[in-house]
Amino acid sequence: MSKASQKRDSTSAQASEAAPTADVSKALLLEVYHRLYERYGPQHWWPGESPLETVLGAILTQNTAWTNVEKALANLKGTDMLSVHALRGVAEPDLAAMLRPSGYFNAKARKVKAFINYLWDCYHGEMEEFLQEDTEWLREELLSIYGIGEETADDILLYAAGKPSFVIDTYTRRILERLALKPSDGKSYQAYQRLFHRNLPRDVSLYNEYHALLDRHGKETCKKEPLCRGCCLLELCPRGRLSIDTSNSQTL
Repeated sequence: MSKASQKRDSTSAQASEAAPTADVSKALLLEVYHRLYERYGPQHWWPGESPLETVLGAILTQNTAWTNVEKALANLKGTDMLSVHALRGVAEPDLAAMLRPSGYFNAKARKVKAFINYLWDCYHGEMEEFLQEDTEWLREELLSIYGIGEETADDILLYAAGKPSFVIDTYTRRILERLALKPSDGKSYQAYQRLFHRNLPRDVSLYNEYHALLDRHGKETCKKEPLCRGCCLLELCPRGRLSIDTSNSQTL
């Protein structure tokens, strides 16, 4: 652990024991970010080569691993399908066959076609024009399109449009709950998102990296069955410390 982290330890550990007031939440959220960044380094998200590819990735990654999305995107690239015009013209069953590696391929083909048809009907297929719209309005429009929920909409806003809208997923919820950083105003998606928006700068680069780091940590360490020993967030985590204490007492 770096000297910078050691200096932050005492105040952050005390903060995690207290009720999550705005000041405490801000301090903890920033400390969590710093520790994750020191452990894992930059994640270089999102791996799309264009806004369209990023949007497609956001839709295709629903309920599957990114490695499966990469296979589906490779199929689209191999058949010259990574354009609005090509996706508009392809038959849905043919598109579904290309998307098969991503799972739920028939449903995802419908979702992709729904987005492409919206973009064509409302913006003549011009992705850049669409993504330049006001953030709040753009989010509502995305949510009105078949197959795009809040997480997918925020993925598109953050990684394709470059707008500061924090993405909430299962890993984020799990990590925050174990850190006793649950929102004070409910358990909804919006409540978790407000926790970040109210306590962090509205900075696209920060949101981009933070979300990616939370996903990395949730996959590798803070799993359903967490690997608490050696976790970079252990000093901040009441759940983790309790787990370690319980394990130690059982071995005595």
